[in-house]
Amino acid sequence: MTTWITICDTCKRDDWADRGVERTDGEALADLVEPLAAAAGIPTRRVSCLMGCSHGCNVAIQSEGKLSYTLGRFEPVTDDAAAIVEYAGLHADTDTGQVPYRQWPQGVKGHFVTRHPPLPKG
Repeated sequence: MTTWITICDTCKRDDWADRGVERTDGEALADLVEPLAAAAGIPTRRVSCLMGCSHGCNVAIQSEGKLSYTLGRFEPVTDDAAAIVEYAGLHADTDTGQVPYRQWPQGVKGHFVTRHPPLPKG
């Protein structure tokens, strides 16, 4: 099954308005994640709102039949984007979606918001 990275492109960090930028932090993060994910063979998609506003910037790591995760509190910087893509690659390499903690990239530790079990078949 294919692991997807879903990126909230409407996420705004708390200081967004004070910085006076036109693009959302989610858009900026997506711009960084997408080429890294494409190079790793991991598909991405942008959505408007993952409803985790107090945790922005948010992404979801998902695959049919596997555990899915929402991660947040990222900054739109290359290191965070690279950690997201690295974790998604590890997720893709598992049968269940559960990546052992010792394998997590440092950049995703402390960023997990929710875990969702796979939907039942039928």
